[in-house]
Amino acid sequence: MSLEESFERTIRRALPSVVEIRTGSGLGSGVIWDDEGNIVTNAHVVGTAQTFEVQLARRAGTVPARLVGTYPPDDLAVIRVERTGDLQPATFGDSAAADVGDIVLAMGNPLGLSASVTNGIISATGRVVSEPAGEGSPGTVLPDAIQTSADINPGNSGGALVNLRSEVIGIPTLAALSPGGSGPAPGIGFAVSSARVKLIAPQLIRDGRVTDSGRAALGVGVTTVVDGEGRPAGVGVVSVTPGGPAATAGLLPGDVITEVAGQPTPDASTLATVLAGQRVDTTVDVAVVRDGEERAVRVTLGDLQSS
Repeated sequence: MSLEESFERTIRRALPSVVEIRTGSGLGSGVIWDDEGNIVTNAHVVGTAQTFEVQLARRAGTVPARLVGTYPPDDLAVIRVERTGDLQPATFGDSAAADVGDIVLAMGNPLGLSASVTNGIISATGRVVSEPAGEGSPGTVLPDAIQTSADINPGNSGGALVNLRSEVIGIPTLAALSPGGSGPAPGIGFAVSSARVKLIAPQLIRDGRVTDSGRAALGVGVTTVVDGEGRPAGVGVVSVTPGGPAATAGLLPGDVITEVAGQPTPDASTLATVLAGQRVDTTVDVAVVRDGEERAVRVTLGDLQSS
């Protein structure tokens, strides 16, 4: 089979599982999870909306949908349409089996151009990527992201990153920004891995929230602390979750975290990146400043659950 024929077969099989999602403030894409009407998308696509209009691939008009649940730390959400009888669930593959150099197709609705497809390769796997805050998104750090050269434009978010076996191995989420934030960096986009989707989506569907994310957490609310010259100087603890890892270890509101597991944490974003690389139930050293004095605290990391 020629490469062109492989592209055509993959698009024919996978594209009917990709939908357009419209909210009161914008549009994005989604992927049909099952024949019960559940659709996986990005948390930043749904934003604060509770209801949506969904354009299915094989239907002339839109159908209404409602929010099932959202998990912003992985920028994932699930919405649900009423069963229409013409849903084609996607096949979610094993992102752990994806290799650098594999050809992939990004399917979605970029710039409102429905059922669009771009192609590229997998440039890297297992990336830890910071997603900046924006409209509908508070910003987060994505673990285990897939980097691809396939074009990802506004409206592609929540769609499908598909291999040539017609399997969804990721949910396209963001494009890298050029230095200075002047625009997207060509050929650098990121997708949430299907491994993360297959862990998070079933929990949202079953419970409407996530209780087993597999992501490490301290159990604190934080903010970046700056020094007298306005430079980041650590992560201030604003609140401590009762009974959580930090509380058990003795961290207090007002502490300033400067290091976790031997890695400096000058700001809240860096702390999130460090934690994304840790494992739940691992015990780490946390360096804090309290009342002007430095001290070390041993913390056994917990699980980053839905708020």
